[in-house]
Amino acid sequence: MIKKIKGSYLCGSVTYQFSGPEFVFQYCHCSRCRKFTGSAHAANIIVDPKQFEWLSGETSVGRFELPDARHFATCFCTRCGSSLPWLSQSGGAVIIPAGTLDEDPDIRPSHNIFYQDRAPWLKAVEELVSYDELPTK
Repeated sequence: MIKKIKGSYLCGSVTYQFSGPEFVFQYCHCSRCRKFTGSAHAANIIVDPKQFEWLSGETSVGRFELPDARHFATCFCTRCGSSLPWLSQSGGAVIIPAGTLDEDPDIRPSHNIFYQDRAPWLKAVEELVSYDELPTK
């Protein structure tokens, strides 16, 4: 039996699911992904479009395409602004922001891409002090 993994967003109006096998789970450090996520990198799971389906709220999905990009696009919830899965401009893959998953997909990132473009301020998670909750002043 193929496991179906569900995902959702801040406002709860948009939900989706996908099934394996995944193409890849990777961290992308390109400047487009950094700008879209507002973070050091994107954590993306890539699947075949036939493995992905919207469960609710598809009408709340907004899309932005860069005219000069071959594959990159972005999708977002028009209610809360959360990042959403997006179909590549070539149509060959759905890119799923891993932070939107509602459960453990039982796979882990395998590699970094565009690592030479990483944020100059990026520091390995293991190098930082860690707290289990918001620290006190």
